[in-house]
Amino acid sequence: MPKLCPSRTLLNAATKDGAAIAALNFYNAETLIAHVRAANALNASIILQTTEATIDYLGLPIILGMAQAAAAESENPIALHLDHGRSYELAARCIDEGYTSVMIDGSKLPFNENCAVTRQVVDRAHAAGVSVEGELGHVGQNSDSADPAETFTRPEDAARFVEETNVDALAVAVGTAHGFYKGAVRIDFQRLEEISGKIPATPLVLHGGSGVSPELLQQAIARGIRKINFGTELKNAFTQAVKNSLCNSDDIDLRRTFQPAIAAVENISRSKIMICSGQRVERQASRS
Repeated sequence: MPKLCPSRTLLNAATKDGAAIAALNFYNAETLIAHVRAANALNASIILQTTEATIDYLGLPIILGMAQAAAAESENPIALHLDHGRSYELAARCIDEGYTSVMIDGSKLPFNENCAVTRQVVDRAHAAGVSVEGELGHVGQNSDSADPAETFTRPEDAARFVEETNVDALAVAVGTAHGFYKGAVRIDFQRLEEISGKIPATPLVLHGGSGVSPELLQQAIARGIRKINFGTELKNAFTQAVKNSLCNSDDIDLRRTFQPAIAAVENISRSKIMICSGQRVERQASRS
């Protein structure tokens, strides 16, 4: 039976292909089913992600059980990743329970403290065969009022951070943000190129992928991005489909209520996987 794999395995394959891996957040069984169906339809690997809020909602045993079942049904390797782990303790719990990849987000800490906690997680994770993603600079929320450029990743800091922590992947702040974008997305591609040039052997991660055009995402991939995170669009598609189902029917069978929502998320997931692999998104219509 296929097992969950470390994310570094997928990132290395993406690097070889000059592509990226779609990292898809899931929140319940329905969104997980949608992601696996999308990946199988496109014969692709994916990274399944949960935040701390989802862990609090579902609990680690249920998440691990669902992810392991997904791996058994997936036709290609997939990883289970902790997204935005805020503490060593949470990362350690996920490592011990069976996650194959964790993020330790020390981006709000001073540089030396970020390095220290990230290295602590790396030491524990690598001993268990688990991959680690760190973050340098800070990817904020679209609702933040501060100038995001103030927290962009500095290329020279990225080289030092990777050397001191030995992370498997580095999330960088180059202009994207979490949540719905209120205006045009502006990615600092020159900065991204400089970061990639400083740490060419380290896969780079782009957070805040929802709402970014395929053209911008593929330009980012061409400059070293190997993992792109998607969450907001997936939640929105699911929620809007459920609202529509409930507003247009008195049916109380949740299995029927959720079917359009699963299909809506699968559609979004397919498009993101295709973007990451370099395929033309217009082919989506012929596959749906």
